Amino acid sequence: MKEAKTSKFDRDPALASPLAAAMAAQDRETLKTVADALKDRRMRLAYQPVVYAADPAVIGFFEGFIRLLNLRDQVIPARDFMGAVERTQLGREIDCAALQMGLMSLQRNPQIRISVNMSARSVGYQRWATILRKALRDSPKLGYNLILEINAVSAMQVPDVLRPFMEEMRNHGIVFALDDFGAGLISLETLQDLRFEIAKIEGSLVRDIDRMTGPQTVVRGAIALAQEMGMYVVAEAVETEAEATWLREAGVGCMQGYLFGAPSVTPDFRAFRHGRPNLGALAG
Repeated sequence: MKEAKTSKFDRDPALASPLAAAMAAQDRETLKTVADALKDRRMRLAYQPVVYAADPAVIGFFEGFIRLLNLRDQVIPARDFMGAVERTQLGREIDCAALQMGLMSLQRNPQIRISVNMSARSVGYQRWATILRKALRDSPKLGYNLILEINAVSAMQVPDVLRPFMEEMRNHGIVFALDDFGAGLISLETLQDLRFEIAKIEGSLVRDIDRMTGPQTVVRGAIALAQEMGMYVVAEAVETEAEATWLREAGVGCMQGYLFGAPSVTPDFRAFRHGRPNLGALAG
Protein backbone atom coordinates (compact mmCIF):
# COMPACT_ATOMS: atom_id res chain seq x y z
CA MET A 1 0.00 0.00 0.00
CA LYS A 2 1.37 3.38 -1.03
CA GLU A 3 2.27 5.60 1.93
CA ALA A 4 0.29 8.80 2.10
CA LYS A 5 2.23 11.88 1.19
CA THR A 6 3.03 14.09 4.17
CA SER A 7 4.34 17.61 4.41
CA LYS A 8 7.56 18.52 6.19
CA PHE A 9 5.41 19.98 8.97
CA ASP A 10 3.78 16.58 9.53
CA ARG A 11 7.11 14.77 9.46
CA ASP A 12 8.85 17.12 11.87
CA PRO A 13 6.74 18.11 14.89
CA ALA A 14 9.34 20.73 15.76
CA LEU A 15 8.17 22.67 12.72
CA ALA A 16 4.79 24.36 13.01
CA SER A 17 2.53 24.85 10.02
CA PRO A 18 2.54 28.40 8.61
CA LEU A 19 -0.93 29.04 10.07
CA ALA A 20 0.01 27.67 13.51
CA ALA A 21 3.24 29.68 13.46
CA ALA A 22 1.35 32.87 12.58
CA MET A 23 -1.19 32.26 15.34
CA ALA A 24 1.57 31.58 17.88
CA ALA A 25 3.34 34.79 16.88
CA GLN A 26 0.10 36.72 17.22
CA ASP A 27 -0.48 35.24 20.69
CA ARG A 28 3.03 36.24 21.76
CA GLU A 29 2.44 39.78 20.54
CA THR A 30 -0.92 39.87 22.34
CA LEU A 31 0.67 38.68 25.59
CA LYS A 32 3.36 41.35 25.32
CA THR A 33 0.78 44.06 24.66
CA VAL A 34 -1.26 42.99 27.68
CA ALA A 35 1.81 42.68 29.92
CA ASP A 36 3.00 46.16 28.91
CA ALA A 37 -0.45 47.67 29.56
CA LEU A 38 -0.57 46.12 33.04
CA LYS A 39 3.01 47.18 33.83
CA ASP A 40 2.32 50.77 32.77
CA ARG A 41 -1.12 50.76 34.47
CA ARG A 42 -2.85 51.57 31.21
CA MET A 43 -6.16 50.14 32.36
CA ARG A 44 -9.62 51.25 33.38
CA LEU A 45 -12.88 49.77 34.57
CA ALA A 46 -15.88 50.67 32.43
CA TYR A 47 -19.15 50.47 34.36
CA GLN A 48 -22.49 49.46 32.88
CA PRO A 49 -25.76 49.83 34.83
CA VAL A 50 -27.86 46.75 35.62
CA VAL A 51 -31.47 47.86 36.03
CA TYR A 52 -34.59 46.36 37.54
CA ALA A 53 -36.86 44.83 34.91
CA ALA A 54 -40.00 46.14 36.62
CA ASP A 55 -38.64 49.69 36.66
CA PRO A 56 -35.57 50.34 34.46
CA ALA A 57 -35.15 53.73 36.13
CA VAL A 58 -33.91 51.86 39.21
CA ILE A 59 -30.29 50.67 39.09
CA GLY A 60 -29.60 47.40 40.90
CA PHE A 61 -25.82 47.55 40.48
CA PHE A 62 -23.04 48.43 38.06
CA GLU A 63 -20.89 45.80 36.34
CA GLY A 64 -17.25 46.71 35.85
CA PHE A 65 -15.55 45.64 32.61
CA ILE A 66 -11.75 45.72 32.34
CA ARG A 67 -10.39 47.98 29.62
CA LEU A 68 -6.71 47.85 28.64
CA LEU A 69 -5.26 50.73 26.61
CA ASN A 70 -2.55 50.71 23.96
CA LEU A 71 0.22 53.32 23.72
CA ARG A 72 -2.18 55.70 21.96
CA ASP A 73 -4.72 55.37 24.82
CA GLN A 74 -7.05 53.39 22.57
CA VAL A 75 -9.05 50.55 24.11
CA ILE A 76 -7.78 47.05 23.30
CA PRO A 77 -10.97 44.97 22.81
CA ALA A 78 -11.21 42.16 25.39
CA ARG A 79 -11.96 39.67 22.60
CA ASP A 80 -8.47 40.39 21.23
CA PHE A 81 -6.65 39.23 24.35
CA MET A 82 -8.83 37.24 26.78
CA GLY A 83 -8.54 33.97 24.86
CA ALA A 84 -4.74 34.19 24.92
CA VAL A 85 -4.35 35.20 28.57
CA GLU A 86 -7.19 33.69 30.59
CA ARG A 87 -5.24 30.50 31.43
CA THR A 88 -1.97 32.32 32.10
CA GLN A 89 -0.61 34.35 34.99
CA LEU A 90 -1.50 37.45 32.97
CA GLY A 91 -5.14 36.41 33.30
CA ARG A 92 -4.74 36.41 37.07
CA GLU A 93 -3.05 39.82 36.93
CA ILE A 94 -5.98 41.19 34.93
CA ASP A 95 -8.30 39.87 37.63
CA CYS A 96 -6.13 41.62 40.24
CA ALA A 97 -6.32 44.90 38.34
CA ALA A 98 -10.09 44.66 37.89
CA LEU A 99 -10.64 43.79 41.55
CA GLN A 100 -8.37 46.57 42.80
CA MET A 101 -10.09 49.22 40.66
CA GLY A 102 -13.53 47.94 41.64
CA LEU A 103 -12.68 48.05 45.34
CA MET A 104 -11.31 51.58 44.98
CA SER A 105 -14.59 52.64 43.36
CA LEU A 106 -16.50 51.18 46.31
CA GLN A 107 -14.24 52.91 48.84
CA ARG A 108 -14.73 56.24 47.10
CA ASN A 109 -18.46 55.72 46.52
CA PRO A 110 -19.81 53.69 49.45
CA GLN A 111 -23.38 54.26 48.30
CA ILE A 112 -23.01 52.17 45.13
CA ARG A 113 -23.04 48.45 44.42
CA ILE A 114 -20.80 46.90 41.76
CA SER A 115 -19.89 43.53 40.26
CA VAL A 116 -16.37 42.53 39.20
CA ASN A 117 -15.53 39.63 36.92
CA MET A 118 -13.04 36.99 38.03
CA SER A 119 -11.82 33.55 37.09
CA ALA A 120 -12.29 30.76 39.62
CA ARG A 121 -8.54 30.15 39.19
CA SER A 122 -7.84 33.52 40.85
CA VAL A 123 -9.12 32.19 44.17
CA GLY A 124 -5.80 30.37 44.57
CA TYR A 125 -3.73 33.30 43.31
CA GLN A 126 -2.13 34.84 46.39
CA ARG A 127 -1.97 38.45 45.19
CA TRP A 128 -5.64 38.51 44.18
CA ALA A 129 -6.73 36.99 47.51
CA THR A 130 -4.52 39.44 49.43
CA ILE A 131 -6.06 42.44 47.65
CA LEU A 132 -9.57 41.28 48.53
CA ARG A 133 -8.90 40.34 52.15
CA LYS A 134 -6.98 43.55 52.87
CA ALA A 135 -9.86 45.64 51.54
CA LEU A 136 -12.32 43.71 53.71
CA ARG A 137 -10.13 44.29 56.77
CA ASP A 138 -9.77 47.99 56.05
CA SER A 139 -13.47 48.48 55.19
CA PRO A 140 -15.52 45.71 56.87
CA LYS A 141 -18.82 46.83 55.30
CA LEU A 142 -17.41 46.96 51.78
CA GLY A 143 -18.30 43.33 51.01
CA TYR A 144 -22.02 44.04 51.25
CA ASN A 145 -21.74 46.18 48.12
CA LEU A 146 -19.60 43.73 46.11
CA ILE A 147 -20.70 41.06 43.66
CA LEU A 148 -18.13 38.66 42.19
CA GLU A 149 -19.01 37.24 38.76
CA ILE A 150 -17.66 33.86 37.71
CA ASN A 151 -18.44 32.27 34.36
CA ALA A 152 -19.81 28.75 34.16
CA VAL A 153 -16.76 27.19 32.46
CA SER A 154 -14.44 28.62 35.09
CA ALA A 155 -16.67 27.44 37.95
CA MET A 156 -16.57 23.88 36.63
CA GLN A 157 -12.76 23.79 36.61
CA VAL A 158 -12.11 24.13 40.35
CA PRO A 159 -15.39 23.73 42.27
CA ASP A 160 -13.65 22.21 45.30
CA VAL A 161 -11.49 25.33 45.65
CA LEU A 162 -14.36 27.68 44.89
CA ARG A 163 -16.80 26.27 47.44
CA PRO A 164 -14.93 27.13 50.69
CA PHE A 165 -13.92 30.50 49.27
CA MET A 166 -17.54 31.40 48.50
CA GLU A 167 -18.64 30.28 51.95
CA GLU A 168 -15.94 32.44 53.58
CA MET A 169 -16.75 35.52 51.51
CA ARG A 170 -20.48 35.27 52.13
CA ASN A 171 -19.65 35.94 55.79
CA HIS A 172 -18.41 39.34 54.60
CA GLY A 173 -21.62 40.03 52.67
CA ILE A 174 -20.27 39.28 49.18
CA VAL A 175 -22.75 37.91 46.65
CA PHE A 176 -21.80 35.62 43.73
CA ALA A 177 -23.15 35.74 40.19
CA LEU A 178 -22.87 32.91 37.67
CA ASP A 179 -22.04 34.43 34.29
CA ASP A 180 -22.91 32.88 30.89
CA PHE A 181 -25.83 30.97 32.42
CA GLY A 182 -27.67 28.94 29.80
CA ALA A 183 -24.67 28.82 27.46
CA GLY A 184 -21.65 27.71 29.52
CA LEU A 185 -21.58 24.10 30.66
CA ILE A 186 -22.03 23.47 34.37
CA SER A 187 -23.35 20.34 36.06
CA LEU A 188 -26.53 20.53 38.11
CA GLU A 189 -24.67 18.99 41.04
CA THR A 190 -22.04 21.76 40.95
CA LEU A 191 -24.75 24.37 40.51
CA GLN A 192 -26.56 23.13 43.59
CA ASP A 193 -23.34 22.78 45.56
CA LEU A 194 -21.99 26.29 44.89
CA ARG A 195 -25.34 28.05 45.41
CA PHE A 196 -24.80 31.17 43.34
CA GLU A 197 -27.15 33.98 44.34
CA ILE A 198 -27.47 35.45 40.83
CA ALA A 199 -27.71 33.82 37.39
CA LYS A 200 -26.84 35.98 34.38
CA ILE A 201 -28.43 34.81 31.11
CA GLU A 202 -25.76 34.82 28.38
CA GLY A 203 -26.17 37.67 25.91
CA SER A 204 -26.15 35.51 22.77
CA LEU A 205 -29.39 33.90 23.96
CA VAL A 206 -31.04 37.28 24.45
CA ARG A 207 -30.50 38.67 20.95
CA ASP A 208 -33.88 38.89 19.15
CA ILE A 209 -35.44 36.77 21.92
CA ASP A 210 -38.85 38.32 21.25
CA ARG A 211 -39.08 36.61 17.84
CA MET A 212 -36.76 33.58 18.01
CA THR A 213 -38.76 30.60 19.26
CA GLY A 214 -35.74 28.30 19.73
CA PRO A 215 -33.87 30.57 22.16
CA GLN A 216 -37.17 31.35 23.91
CA THR A 217 -37.43 27.73 25.01
CA VAL A 218 -33.84 27.72 26.26
CA VAL A 219 -34.21 31.00 28.14
CA ARG A 220 -37.51 29.98 29.74
CA GLY A 221 -35.86 26.75 30.88
CA ALA A 222 -32.83 28.64 32.23
CA ILE A 223 -35.05 31.06 34.14
CA ALA A 224 -37.10 28.21 35.62
CA LEU A 225 -33.96 26.33 36.68
CA ALA A 226 -32.38 29.42 38.22
CA GLN A 227 -35.52 30.26 40.16
CA GLU A 228 -35.88 26.65 41.34
CA MET A 229 -32.33 26.90 42.75
CA GLY A 230 -33.02 30.23 44.44
CA MET A 231 -31.06 32.41 42.03
CA TYR A 232 -32.08 35.88 41.00
CA VAL A 233 -32.10 36.18 37.19
CA VAL A 234 -30.32 38.91 35.22
CA ALA A 235 -30.41 39.11 31.40
CA GLU A 236 -27.37 40.51 29.59
CA ALA A 237 -26.99 42.32 26.26
CA VAL A 238 -30.54 43.70 26.06
CA GLU A 239 -30.69 46.12 23.14
CA THR A 240 -34.34 46.60 22.18
CA GLU A 241 -37.59 47.40 23.95
CA ALA A 242 -39.13 44.25 22.43
CA GLU A 243 -36.41 42.08 24.00
CA ALA A 244 -36.87 43.84 27.34
CA THR A 245 -40.64 43.33 27.27
CA TRP A 246 -40.32 39.61 26.51
CA LEU A 247 -37.70 39.09 29.24
CA ARG A 248 -39.75 41.01 31.79
CA GLU A 249 -42.82 38.89 31.06
CA ALA A 250 -40.70 35.71 31.22
CA GLY A 251 -39.68 36.49 34.80
CA VAL A 252 -36.26 38.14 34.53
CA GLY A 253 -35.54 40.35 37.55
CA CYS A 254 -32.82 42.64 36.19
CA MET A 255 -31.48 43.57 32.75
CA GLN A 256 -28.37 45.18 31.36
CA GLY A 257 -27.37 46.21 27.87
CA TYR A 258 -27.04 49.19 25.56
CA LEU A 259 -30.78 49.81 25.83
CA PHE A 260 -30.14 51.02 29.38
CA GLY A 261 -26.61 52.38 29.06
CA ALA A 262 -23.21 51.60 27.58
CA PRO A 263 -20.17 50.77 29.73
CA SER A 264 -18.45 54.01 30.72
CA VAL A 265 -15.13 54.78 32.40
CA THR A 266 -16.75 57.96 33.76
CA PRO A 267 -20.09 56.69 35.12
CA ASP A 268 -22.52 58.90 37.00
CA PHE A 269 -22.65 56.97 40.25
CA ARG A 270 -25.02 59.59 41.64
CA ALA A 271 -27.79 57.84 39.71
CA PHE A 272 -27.50 54.92 42.12
CA ARG A 273 -29.06 56.92 44.94
CA HIS A 274 -32.42 55.79 43.55
CA GLY A 275 -31.40 52.13 43.76
CA ARG A 276 -32.70 49.64 46.28
CA PRO A 277 -30.66 49.62 49.50
CA ASN A 278 -30.48 45.91 50.20
CA LEU A 279 -28.84 43.42 47.83
CA GLY A 280 -30.70 40.68 49.67
CA ALA A 281 -33.63 41.63 47.45
CA LEU A 282 -31.64 40.35 44.48
CA ALA A 283 -31.07 36.90 45.93
CA GLY A 284 -34.42 36.58 47.58
